[in-house]
Amino acid sequence: MSVRLPVFVLTGPTGAGKTDCALRLAGSAAVEIISVDSALVYRGLDIGTAKPARELRARIPHHLIDICEPTESYSAGRFVADALRSIAEIHARRRVPLLVGGTMLYLRALVHGLAALPQAAPELRAAIDARAARQGWPALHAQLEELDPQAAARISANDSQRIQRALEVCYIAGRPISELQQATVGALGAWPLRYWVLAPRERSVLHERLERRFMGMMAAGLLEELVGLRARGDLSARHPSMRAVGYRQLWAHLEGECGLAEAVRRAVAATRQLAKRQLTWARREPLASWIDAQSDAAMLSWNRDICHELGVLGI
Repeated sequence: MSVRLPVFVLTGPTGAGKTDCALRLAGSAAVEIISVDSALVYRGLDIGTAKPARELRARIPHHLIDICEPTESYSAGRFVADALRSIAEIHARRRVPLLVGGTMLYLRALVHGLAALPQAAPELRAAIDARAARQGWPALHAQLEELDPQAAARISANDSQRIQRALEVCYIAGRPISELQQATVGALGAWPLRYWVLAPRERSVLHERLERRFMGMMAAGLLEELVGLRARGDLSARHPSMRAVGYRQLWAHLEGECGLAEAVRRAVAATRQLAKRQLTWARREPLASWIDAQSDAAMLSWNRDICHELGVLGI
């Protein structure tokens, strides 16, 4: 009987160095990278997503990057279907898929399953939006905290899209969305799964990296990239692509809501908040082994161990 090839996952907070770590491994082992990033799926969002260059992607196989127009919506359900197809294709080539990214909802959906949640209700969503316009999203987040403390703990008080959906599910199903999400089965079946979290041991180190990285994006032309996207005329602040961290805050600047310096400050703060939420999700993952992103020796050991493991498998 043939040995089932494994599936590898490398996740962690934004700015931890996941991409560099994965690229080094892909340069020395028979792996192909599957992106687990809700912003990298969109064409045209390059600088603010730290998207790998096209030349690099031509040399090292990447999947689920540039598969949507920024006017589209992309969901966890669609990710699971796309990821499973990519995994099967990679295995058919006798190579190993390495899922890399920090969209924790997508990873949870793939590894632990998608909950059977009620369909969207446009009238209810409109009513929730109207209440948010009067009271503000933090007030609705406070209500979510009463109805579903677990969901509220992992959703930012300013994340209108996820607050809206969590409240919608509570109202329609009469049960917390977190409860429904726990009663699920993963999609990976019998594939052997290895799951790592890459994160620096000191929060201050990550914060410094995130600020330095965002300022580098600004120097590379992030604002100009967004100006070009906005000039298309078919995008608004409501599109999921434009709600990505960095893009959302700079869009507010272009709309005249704040100065550029304030938009940059908000973007850096939002990036740090995102990293905090990603770490919270990762700490709840029972399958995870942790790699210290501040230790070159730890990352080298991870690379060496995987190369050895794949060599034992004959690939």
